[in-house]
Amino acid sequence: MNTRTARRPFLKRPIILSVLGVVAVAIAVAAFWLEPWKLVVDQTVDEALPTVSQTDGRPSAEPVVLAAGSFISHEHTTTGSVELLELSDGTRVLRIENLDTSNGPLLKVFLTDAPVVDGTAGWRVFDDGRYEDLGELKGNIGSSNYVVPADVDIDGLTSVSIWCDRFDVSFGAATLG
Repeated sequence: MNTRTARRPFLKRPIILSVLGVVAVAIAVAAFWLEPWKLVVDQTVDEALPTVSQTDGRPSAEPVVLAAGSFISHEHTTTGSVELLELSDGTRVLRIENLDTSNGPLLKVFLTDAPVVDGTAGWRVFDDGRYEDLGELKGNIGSSNYVVPADVDIDGLTSVSIWCDRFDVSFGAATLG
């Protein structure tokens, strides 16, 4: 066999190996960033209504509802309700009940001053003004509680958004009234 006419095997060509390496890295980064498995994996949570324990044996008082609302859909179909509660010890808790939305990467619960607007005009407004990030969404299905820090002034915070921090878009939102 003449070595001048022998062809290298296809995968031993340096350019092909380099391209395959770049493609593999790009796929790994995209999977990490987009978390596509969350499109088919739901995370269910079922937290009880928050209460304050009484040390003297008396039953604790029911939480006071400061404001309440129902979710509308934005980027993803979202249903459920939300209540801003004050417990007998003064702790404020945002309670989301019967939530049903899509799972997604880096979902947060925002308490905001933005008006809730139907349609695409309302998708990206919840980080424009004043907002409090109450933490990552505990589950895309079910009921959960989020403590509002004691130093947060809730006056003027009139809405709640299930916010995708990765893509700066609201999955759904509720006006607190």
